[in-house]
Amino acid sequence: MKKLFILFIAAATLFIYTGCGKSGSNKDPDYTCATCITKPEAKVANDASFKGVYKGVLIGSTGTIKFDVNNSGTTITATMTIDGVTTTLTATVIAQSGQNPAYISDFNGTLNGQPVTIKFSVGSGGQNPVVVSATVPGHTGITFVLVKETSTALIEAFEGTYETTKPESGTFNIILSRKLALWGALARKNGSTEVDNDANGTISGDNLVREGITIATISGDALAGEFTDGNNKKVTLNGKRTL
Repeated sequence: MKKLFILFIAAATLFIYTGCGKSGSNKDPDYTCATCITKPEAKVANDASFKGVYKGVLIGSTGTIKFDVNNSGTTITATMTIDGVTTTLTATVIAQSGQNPAYISDFNGTLNGQPVTIKFSVGSGGQNPVVVSATVPGHTGITFVLVKETSTALIEAFEGTYETTKPESGTFNIILSRKLALWGALARKNGSTEVDNDANGTISGDNLVREGITIATISGDALAGEFTDGNNKKVTLNGKRTL
């Protein structure tokens, strides 16, 4: 896909910005994601196909997910990490060339000895990748945001937190492409079951920008920032790349 925002959830603003943002003091500036790649895994032959690599973040606890749909062979699997525990899920439907209108399959596996099922759907050209439903014991109400990686645009996932002087705190997980200069996020307040899935914006240099305001700055595999919301409360973000 040429424009990542087509795949990000775009709607209302998660925060209302009224003042200037600034880069924050990174809590771990020397952090490096040892398992993260630096070049796209996606093959050029799959750039306009339902085949390929799809990456995302999740909230319902916190974590990441990556789908491999025949990217470099016949493998169709999903690798999900939630609260630091990783599981590999296997598709039940074989992908066929010319899949129309969409490829849809359950991905089954186990997590902590319990059965897991994730239903994944994507359009024939790789558009609109979504998790239709998810059954993960101990993690109800999981929300995902997914993006298709292409051979020229690496997709990265950051897991993080936010705090405000309201006071309020919660999870803030970001999916982004530095190549396409776009980002999207999921957020959930601690103690709440509601997930905000409408935060998105652009990347200018190393800065995550929303409506002209810098909300965080990326430094290697970490990000941090501060800005003022519409209630004149300071919001602080911190995150680390995990995929």
